[in-house]
Amino acid sequence: MDALPNVGEFIVWFVVFLFTLTVHEACHGLVAWLGGDSTAYHGGQVTLNPWPHIRREPVGTMVVPLLTFITSGWMMGWASTPYDPEWGRQHPKRLAAMSAAGPAGNLLIATLAFVALKTLLASGVLVPPEQINFQRLVEPRVGTPAESILYPLAFLLSVALSLNVLLCLFNLLPLPPLDGAGILQGLLPDRYGSLIEGLRRNPMMSLVGLMIAWQVMDVFYHPAFEVLYRLLHPGVTYG
Repeated sequence: MDALPNVGEFIVWFVVFLFTLTVHEACHGLVAWLGGDSTAYHGGQVTLNPWPHIRREPVGTMVVPLLTFITSGWMMGWASTPYDPEWGRQHPKRLAAMSAAGPAGNLLIATLAFVALKTLLASGVLVPPEQINFQRLVEPRVGTPAESILYPLAFLLSVALSLNVLLCLFNLLPLPPLDGAGILQGLLPDRYGSLIEGLRRNPMMSLVGLMIAWQVMDVFYHPAFEVLYRLLHPGVTYG
């Protein structure tokens, strides 16, 4: 057995993806609540229960991930956390903190997955793969007694690390409607913050921002993951 069946891959991807979205949005809501805005709290978004997030964005959390997995073999989608815009205007630094909390949640998951992978690599049950990619950062050592069980674990941790690194970097880009724009809005002087808020609330500008963000990530994707591979497997060279 050298790979998971497609059904198994889908299950692992969906579990990791939904958990990632839930943590990301719950972090937004938690920091907003701690900062005095209870909008997300009363909406049920300050929770690790994925259902409130699915109920709020069923297309982004269910339909689009399914379609992107069928067409590309990996998942993309979205969720959202409500907040009071007036609260954001009155407390711009808290708005910046709330915006940064989502990517921070992704960074936390990525860190935990990285530590788990390094621990399993050090123990010898997982080894560097012959060919590395987004969802295959490690593989079980051949002949390991639990080899068949370790494949799903290696796949899950690989997806969790890669996906959360990608989402953290992507969401930090200072372009509407991404979290980086919210961070910038909260940190800049009022008139510039108001300008960014207007751009974030403009659907056309948000669409343009997403298109530019994808192009930017296309440029930085390979260098960023080259660093990740080197940190995970120092001394191992991949072509």
